[in-house]
Amino acid sequence: MTRTRSWWGWGNLEDAVTGAERAALISRVAALLPGADLAGHEPPPIGDLGVPSPRIVPPPSLAALCSDDPADRAGHARGKAFRDVVRNLLGEKGEVPDLVVRPRGERDVVDVLDWCTGAGVAVIPYGGGSSVVGGVEPRPNGDHPGVVSLDLGRLADVIELDTTSRAARVQAGVYGPALEDRLRPHGLTLRHFPQSFEFSTLGGWLATRAGGHYATVLTHIDDLVESLRVVTPVGVSESRRLPGSGAGPSPDRLFLGSEGTLGVITEAWMRLQERPRWRAGASILFARYDDAVTATRALAQSGLNPANCRLLDPMEALLNAGTDSSGGVLVLGFESADHPVDTALARALELCGDHGGRPQPRSARNASDTWRAAFLRMPYQRDALAAHGMIVETFETACTWDAFQALREDVLSAAREAMRTVGAEGVVTCRFTHVYPDGPAPYFGVYAAGRWGSTVAQWDEIKTAVSDVLAAREATITHHHAVGRDHRPWYDRQRPDPFAAALQAVKSTLDPSAILNPGVLIDPAEPIQP
Repeated sequence: MTRTRSWWGWGNLEDAVTGAERAALISRVAALLPGADLAGHEPPPIGDLGVPSPRIVPPPSLAALCSDDPADRAGHARGKAFRDVVRNLLGEKGEVPDLVVRPRGERDVVDVLDWCTGAGVAVIPYGGGSSVVGGVEPRPNGDHPGVVSLDLGRLADVIELDTTSRAARVQAGVYGPALEDRLRPHGLTLRHFPQSFEFSTLGGWLATRAGGHYATVLTHIDDLVESLRVVTPVGVSESRRLPGSGAGPSPDRLFLGSEGTLGVITEAWMRLQERPRWRAGASILFARYDDAVTATRALAQSGLNPANCRLLDPMEALLNAGTDSSGGVLVLGFESADHPVDTALARALELCGDHGGRPQPRSARNASDTWRAAFLRMPYQRDALAAHGMIVETFETACTWDAFQALREDVLSAAREAMRTVGAEGVVTCRFTHVYPDGPAPYFGVYAAGRWGSTVAQWDEIKTAVSDVLAAREATITHHHAVGRDHRPWYDRQRPDPFAAALQAVKSTLDPSAILNPGVLIDPAEPIQP
């Protein structure tokens, strides 16, 4: 069956929440928030957006790579955050790229950067477009005569496979499912499954330091990188394939998380694993949330290294796992390609039992399975609720264990106060997406009744309030969503001043005309000189 990507919202149009599923979703929200105005709204046709004509003309040698189609350009104008979806629903076109350029290989990437450097045209590298922080949005920044969205979707091959070293050389434009399909016949896997897995690319994961499947140990894509190849406006950077090196600062670390501001990642050697053969898991219920947090910390510090260790607070458990538990639910899982994992699970259950945790009976509706299914549908449900005037969005962070309780209390207090101020009745949830021996990565969700036409402004006030708390408490502004343009004010406060100066110097060296993803991470040191 052919799938059609939505230009305005998440995923495929054919998979959107409709019919009985949509009616049931709205009914549940109406029961939770009886005063909510849940009238439905539909996105406008592309033709009604008034997408302007391109301001730039590519050189003849690149014309075949370029698209000026209004639908194509509108689909590349924003990511998939709540505020992106709502602005699209409202028909607020904002800035759109003048051209979408699809290189066929690395030589084309070099040629595009050469053209844009000489012409002063801004270039926004684009993978799957699943950014939730304004990372692919061409907001005005600098005196650029035009903007190009550089879509790497044609660079989607697995070029080499080294089964001895268990690594693969992969082009940056490959989507998650296609990559796993290429590795599966060899019994191998990258085992990196962010929520955006189906609609995001290897290059996007690398450029944003994406968080993936594992709740412990291999939590970020960084841990799976053997070497990178990056095209910059001044040349190609390629690191050596090595299992480890102490030769100065890591060149890979320079580009991991650079979000397209320093160069265009075209390929990488990635560390692979054998596909797991043994799995074991459980859902553990707690009577007190503090005990659940303590148990999760004990697991994170135990050396058992569970693949899944996601603590859902009581509201998150109720809304997204269908489980009523006064202290929350810990979704726990182990997996291995080498040996059975029942012993590890048994020890983990003992640790949880020491803190009052009890496994959910297998005969009951399993919270793990319910939450996993909800997790995959969450972005589609978010879009449906956004179209009915709801504010449905998330934000995430990381902190040390000793700081978590005060941070959570302050975040919940700030979020609820901001919701009262903007007149948005609702709830705030929290779950751990990843855990480390020294701290968790809390992921918060806001579900509130907004005013149609004002939900973006309402959300922006809520997000500002909680982001200020994260900064004040010295938590990170993002654990895995990236910085983009939305997090810049707080990222600027978080990074050390000497590092900011060094990053600005690197930007000036690698991108002297300041064309790469302007406004993300760092501003140019000097005025743009096309």
